[in-house]
Amino acid sequence: MKNLKLKSARAALDLSQQELADLVGVSRQTISSIEKGDYNPTINLCRAICKVLGKTLDELFGEE
Repeated sequence: MKNLKLKSARAALDLSQQELADLVGVSRQTISSIEKGDYNPTINLCRAICKVLGKTLDELFGEE
């Protein structure tokens, strides 16, 4: 399932996939795969993304 919450939060901060990837230490392809729902990130990566985007785990990765 696509992660539109992640994509929206990233866009709200005017961050590209590459910029977010650089901030959390992964490749742009990893961020793209998470947003498309093709990759299930580790909890540590989820927490790093949340910290950068100023969101909670539930806000970005919780079920609808």
